Amino acid sequence: MLYIIRHGITDWNIERKLQGRTDIPLNAEGRRMAEEASIRYRDVHFDICFCSPLIRAKETAETLLKDRDVPIYTDNRLMEMSFGVLEGNIGYLSDPDSLIYPFFKDPAGYKDIPEGAESMDDLFRRTGEFLDEKIYPLLDEGQDVLIVGHGAMNSSIVCQIKHLPLKDFWSAGIENCHLMQLI
Repeated sequence: MLYIIRHGITDWNIERKLQGRTDIPLNAEGRRMAEEASIRYRDVHFDICFCSPLIRAKETAETLLKDRDVPIYTDNRLMEMSFGVLEGNIGYLSDPDSLIYPFFKDPAGYKDIPEGAESMDDLFRRTGEFLDEKIYPLLDEGQDVLIVGHGAMNSSIVCQIKHLPLKDFWSAGIENCHLMQLI
């Protein structure tokens, strides 16, 4: 089986700031969410966990799997999508003139990439490579795999696993600390 989960909440989530690769830790609520998830999903079997190296994902993985003998490996390909110079901005969901607005409202129309940001092709390339190199071989061996990541990065994995078109990029509704079984 393949499972994914998004990290717990951070202060920037609450403040509606665009996080991307900015390394923001969980806040108290995010830690509580991860603790609750560790209880809620304690009976779900995992052989191995891969997670983003960003602190919010690592802390979520460590809390979720505490007291369990599940190895956790970080992989840079699981980092959140980079939004470049726009990271830390607020109002990106309500300003149609923002360069990042199409990414959230019309992902298939996301073409004007901000300085230092990643394109959808870049995101899909690195997460697809990760799936091919790490995940599919483990699934073929019958292992149960957990990926702890981020909203956009997890959405790219969902799209690839479920063969969804780019227009449905956000359709899975990746919630914080909610486990999703993909395969």
